[in-house]
Parts: sequence; structure tokens; C-alpha cells
Amino acid sequence: MPSSTKDLLDIYKYVNLIKTALLKSDSDILPITTDAIFWLLKQAKVAVMNDEMVVRTSPPIHICGDIHGQYPDLLKIFERLGYPSKTNRYLFLGDYVDRGQQSLEVILLLFCYKILFHKDVILLRGNHETSDISRMYGFYDECKRRASIKVWKSFMDVFNRMPIAATIGSPDHDLEIDRLNPSPLMFCTHGGISPSLRYIKEINSIKRPCEVPEQGLLCDLLWSDPNTETNIGWSPSDRGVSYLFGKTELTNFLERNNVEVVVRAHQVVEDGYEFFCGRKLITIFSAPNYCGEFDNKGGVMSISSNFKCSFQIF
Repeated sequence: MPSSTKDLLDIYKYVNLIKTALLKSDSDILPITTDAIFWLLKQAKVAVMNDEMVVRTSPPIHICGDIHGQYPDLLKIFERLGYPSKTNRYLFLGDYVDRGQQSLEVILLLFCYKILFHKDVILLRGNHETSDISRMYGFYDECKRRASIKVWKSFMDVFNRMPIAATIGSPDHDLEIDRLNPSPLMFCTHGGISPSLRYIKEINSIKRPCEVPEQGLLCDLLWSDPNTETNIGWSPSDRGVSYLFGKTELTNFLERNNVEVVVRAHQVVEDGYEFFCGRKLITIFSAPNYCGEFDNKGGVMSISSNFKCSFQIF
């Protein structure tokens, strides 16, 4: 939370300035000054470090998948479902930057809301919130063109501290499955599960700040995908990074952790959401007409206080 009334007013001022940037989408002019960006990133770093690597939360909550710099589409989500607040909660599954034209507006606005409503806006890290990938797919170039390389490095400093997963359950749910408290109903991460992961609580042992390695637990959580062609086994991913996991591996993970559903993003799906393995896994993708090359819808998953799930299509 902001430490003073002045800080609070400044953040609301930045929110309003960033919102109007939609009207200037053909311009490289920043919606706020670089000094303001550095200050916001300093606050955002504190906010994300206040989260554990696995954030425990409860409904009601909206879950969004990849945004990828498609700022007008992010605003459409907020205009339909409501802007983030203490009573209108959001979980984002990562991939805020790259590919789209306004990654800076996307991530700056979300960081503003994270600072304002720390417990009610959860921002998970995606595979594009890394130095290697954001160098290749646009965010580095956008920062360099519109601000500076120093700004990009400051974003990386925050990205390296972002949580990796979230669980959704009753307010008293616990990751220790042998305790009396209930287990979570949903496990959320950007990519998927890992052969290196037995129990969800192990993710909390990942130390921050951290770069994403080329293999291992952290890599898999951000990069793995479900295998729609075979039911059993871990197969090398066509991406050249991490694995594809079969229905058997998914079911074993869910049963071992007393969890009912995995919710993830990371893949374009035609209708904005897609089920796998008899609804044991849900993929959400929130960037419609992705990159102007796909005729896909964007989807958001909403979970009510009594755990009823619905999907909003954009």
C-alpha cells in the first residue's frame, strides 16, 4: 500500500494518465514521466515481494490470461467487468508484455492497481516477463524507443521477484495437505505442471530475485503445455523448452495435492478458453485477434463466492 496520502493521490493520477493513453496509441509519448515510472517500479517491487511465490486467495475473483501489450483489449475487460478494487478482484496469469504495441501501458496500469490493492490484484509471472524473451519479442525495443534501457532493466528487476503460482480455495485453505484446514480447489500458473514438482508448497522454496533457467521447476511452471495427442508421459515440447504433460501426469498431480483444477494461460485458444482432460485443466487466453494474425476470442474466467465458474468472451 502507498505509504502516504500524497503517494496514494500520485498513483491515482498516474492511473488516469495511463488510461487516456489509449487515445494516443499511435504516439511514442509516454503517458507518465520516466521519473514516475522508476518510482512506480520501486513501489511495485515491494508489492510483489509481499506475496509468497504461491499466492493463496479465495473468490470472488476474475482470472485473465495473456494480454501481450494489447492495451485497448485490457481496457475493454475492465470496462465490462469493472476496474480492479477491493471488491472487484483480479488474478492475472502472466505475459503482460511483448508482441502488442502498448506493453508499457499494460504493465504500468496493472502495477498501479497492484500497489493500490495489493491483496486484491494478483500478478503472476509469465514466460515473457524475462530478460531473454522480452529482448526478442518487443518489450526491450519498446522501452528503448519510448523510454530507456534503464527503464527496461528496472522492469526486469520487478519481474524477477513476481510470484509464480496461485491457489484458489476457501479463505482458510492450506498447502499442507495433511493438516485439518481444507486444500485449495484450483492451482493457477502461467504454463503448467512439472516433473520436478510433487507438492505445490515446494514452489515457495524458489528464492527471489530469480532469472528463469532453461530447465527445471521454474522453467516448467512458465513454459509447459498439456499434450492433446497422448495421455501418458512427459514429452519434449515443440517450443524447444520444457515439456508436454499427459492426462495421467495431470491427474496424478491433482490427486497428490487434493486439487480439482489447474488454471493456466500460455496458449492461444480459439474461444478464449479451452478445457483439457475432462475439465481438469482450463486454458485462458485474454488477447483477442492475437497479434492481428489469429481469429481468436479473448476470454476471462470469473469465479463467484460460491465457486460457480463462468466465462466472459471478448
